[in-house]
Amino acid sequence: MELTSQKLRKIAPELDPLRIGTGWKPEDLSKPQIIIESTAGDSHPGSGHLFKLVEAVRRGVADAGGYGARYFCTDICDGESQGHDGINFSLASREMIANMIEIHANATPFDGGVFVSSCDKGMPGNLIGMARVNIPSIMVTGGTMSAGPELLTLEQLGMYSAKFERGEIDADKLIWAKHNACPSCGACSFIGTASTLQIMAEALGLTLPGSALLPATSPDLIDYAYNAGKRIVELAREGVKPSDIVTLESFENAILVHAAISGSTNCLLHLPAIAHEYGITITGDTFDRLHRGAHYLLDLRPAGKWPAEFFYYAGGVPAIMEEIRGVLHLDAKTITGKTLGENLDELKANGFYERCQKWLDEANKKYGISITKEDIIRPYDKAIGTEGSIAVLKGNLAPEGAVIKHTACPKEMYKAVLNARPFDSEEECLDAVLHHKVQKGDAVFIRYEGPKGSGMPEMFYTSEAISSDAELGRSIALITDGRFSGASTGPVIGHCSPEAMAGGPIALVEDGDMIELDVFARKLNIIGVKGERKTPEEMDAILEERRRNWKPHAKKYKKGVLRLFSELAASPMKGAYLEYE
Repeated sequence: MELTSQKLRKIAPELDPLRIGTGWKPEDLSKPQIIIESTAGDSHPGSGHLFKLVEAVRRGVADAGGYGARYFCTDICDGESQGHDGINFSLASREMIANMIEIHANATPFDGGVFVSSCDKGMPGNLIGMARVNIPSIMVTGGTMSAGPELLTLEQLGMYSAKFERGEIDADKLIWAKHNACPSCGACSFIGTASTLQIMAEALGLTLPGSALLPATSPDLIDYAYNAGKRIVELAREGVKPSDIVTLESFENAILVHAAISGSTNCLLHLPAIAHEYGITITGDTFDRLHRGAHYLLDLRPAGKWPAEFFYYAGGVPAIMEEIRGVLHLDAKTITGKTLGENLDELKANGFYERCQKWLDEANKKYGISITKEDIIRPYDKAIGTEGSIAVLKGNLAPEGAVIKHTACPKEMYKAVLNARPFDSEEECLDAVLHHKVQKGDAVFIRYEGPKGSGMPEMFYTSEAISSDAELGRSIALITDGRFSGASTGPVIGHCSPEAMAGGPIALVEDGDMIELDVFARKLNIIGVKGERKTPEEMDAILEERRRNWKPHAKKYKKGVLRLFSELAASPMKGAYLEYE
C-alpha cells in the first residue's frame, strides 16, 4: 500500500524543499509521516506538561521508522474562565480546536496522527478532529494532577469561595485553598469533564489500553506516549482508520463506563458531537437507556470521596471494564488491532494490576492513609448505586430533554413540586442565591445561557453556592439551558432543550409557576400557575398564549467566533455541534 504522503509528494514538488527547510532530512521524506497534534501550551496545568508527551511520542515515531511533525492548538481552561464572560468561549473552543485539526491534517499530507490532550474542550476537540480527518490515529491523554495537602482538590474552591462570601471562613483560609489546590500539572483531580473525556477515549478503543487518566507526573505516562508513537507508525502502514474501529457498540461501551464512573454531564454534549462525525446518532435518550440499571462503582470526587489520581492506582479503565464486563461489547475493535476483550485479558496476564497495586501502596504512604482498590472501584455486586448516574428528564418544560446527575443530588430533591423563580442571566441568579433572595421550595431558573444564547457557559458558581448552602442545597433546584462543570453537585438540571434563545418552553416560565420534578419518573413539567394546578390541556393553552406574546432576546454577540457559534450550534441535547443545515 502506497502511503498518502508519498502520493502527494509526486503531485506537489514544493513539499520536499519546504519540509527540508523546516528541519527534515532528505531521508525523512520517504518515511511514514505522522502529525503529532496537541493542546500543549502555557494556558493551564492540563496543557503545560504536554510538551514532554509530544516529545515522547516523537521518539516513538522515530524509533518505529516514521517522522513526527509537531502541530499545536492549545485549549483554554474553564476554571480560569469562571466568573466573567470568558467562560462563554469555552464550548465554542471545542469546535475551533476540531477545525484547526481538520485544517492542519488536510492542508498537508500525513499518513497518521497522534493527538495529545488532557482537558475539558481539548479532549473532545481532538476526538472530533480525529474523526473528521479520519487518518490512522491514536489518542494520548495527559493524565490528572496530584491532590494537595489534606487531599485538597480544585473543585472544592467553589465551596470555599461561597463560604467566604457568606462570612463562614476568613480570607486566610480561602487563600490557603487557592495556593494548594493545584500542586502539579495535569487535569483537575476529580471526575470532571477532563477526567471523564480521558476515560471515554480509552473506552472508545482509541488509546493504548490502561493509559487513560494516569497521574500526570507518572513515568508510566511517558512510556505510554512513547509506545503510542511506535504503534501509530504500524497503524499508518496498515491503513487502519478511526472509522474502521469506532462503531455504535464502541459508544455504548463508553456510555456504560460513563455510568460506572458517574461521569460529567458534559459528556452528553461531547459524545453525541463525536459520534456525529462518524455518522452515528447518540442522544440523551441513548444515555438514559444505558444508565438505567447500570452499576455505579467509582468512589471519586465530586460525587465520591477520593481524588482522581487514585483511579490509576485501582486499575483505571481496565478495572472498571472488568467489573462491568458482562454488559460490554467485548468484540469491539481497538487501536491495538485486538478486541476490547482481548486487550483486557492481555493486561491481566501481563501484570498490569500488580503494577497498579504498587502505586497504590506508595500513595497510601504518601498521604498517610490505608485504602484498598475496592475502596476506590467497588465490586460490581457492592455498587454505590444501581441506577447509573444521570437521568434525562422530559416534559412540557423540556420536550427534547434536560439532564441531571442524580448521584450528586440530595435524595430529598428526587421528587418535588417547586415554585418557579426565573432569571435571564447567571449573574442575577447568583446574587439572589448568595443573599438568600430565593426561598426553600423554589425552582431557580437561569435561561438564555444555551449555545445560541451566550455560548452555553457553565453555571458553576451558582451551583456551588446552592450545593454548599446547608438549607438551600436540599430544598431548591437549579434549572438552566446552560451547562454545569463536571465538578458540580447538588440539585442542578442543565441542557434544558430547546433553549430559551430558540424559543424553548424555558423562555416562557414565569414567577410562581408550579414545577414538577421527578427524577426516576424522568419528568420535568410546568403543572400550574401562581400555586394553582392546571390540567395538561390548560397548561398547554397557557404556554401557547405566552408564546404568542414572547419576543426573542437580541443576540448577545454581534461578531466573531461566538456570533458564528450562536448561529450554527445545534440543540444542547444533540451535542451543540455546528449544524450547517
